[in-house]
Amino acid sequence: MTTSLDAREDARKAIYTDGITALRGAFSVDWADRMRADIETAFAEAKDRPGGAVGRGPHRYYVEIHPEQLSGFVDLVTHPWVTAVSAAVLGEDYKIVELGFDIPFAGAVNQPWHRDFPMPEVTRTEGRLNSLAFNLTGVDTTEDMGPFEIAPGTQFDDDPSFGHGMFPRKTQYGRYEERAVRKYPKRGDISARSALTIHRGTRNYSQFSRPVLVLGVDAADATNSDKHDLAVTEKFWATLPAEVRDHLDCPIVEKLTPITQKHTIEGLVMGDA
Repeated sequence: MTTSLDAREDARKAIYTDGITALRGAFSVDWADRMRADIETAFAEAKDRPGGAVGRGPHRYYVEIHPEQLSGFVDLVTHPWVTAVSAAVLGEDYKIVELGFDIPFAGAVNQPWHRDFPMPEVTRTEGRLNSLAFNLTGVDTTEDMGPFEIAPGTQFDDDPSFGHGMFPRKTQYGRYEERAVRKYPKRGDISARSALTIHRGTRNYSQFSRPVLVLGVDAADATNSDKHDLAVTEKFWATLPAEVRDHLDCPIVEKLTPITQKHTIEGLVMGDA
């Protein structure tokens, strides 16, 4: 599979206008099911370890993992659409800086509207986006599972009244609720978005969890790697193709250490209280 120049430009335009784009059926259902099994294994290891699973609201957690914990890691980061979108938006020298997953369980509540980190100065002054978040669902999403909700076109909203540069005031919610679009991805689908686009997870009325993989990619001048602790072993590094090594921004170690999450988002802990 290859991605045409037109498709690259369409994806870049979507990121700069809507703040999000997607590709249906990028991976097989079997691949997505293996991804979910890896997520569940990683969550079981992390949930009782201090700093292993970080709350992103009631019954909602985030866990960061090392590339070796995802059996399909190389498939993911070499997928033609992933590499094409990364290069089109961030430049040919983009860096892979984050791998993790969100899990809203039964009983998860609406998150407050937010972005994942404050707007970088290069975005504020030059209008340039320097990071992307790719998301892949572990389930076929239904309305009662608490779908991801995003307000297209809000990635450049720049208001000094945002809490911590990330959280619109409740009096501003009307703008985001008017624009809100709920996403219902199926296993094998992938999306790419600017983490600055205002979004939230919604209430999970079902009895099922809704695990979502997160791949974070930076432009060469971005600094999101400071929030993450990806590492690979020497043995794993030796197996990686050059096209992955060129973009993987992390230490090479003799033995992996479980990740203690740095990227906490305090404003999400209580949900939209």
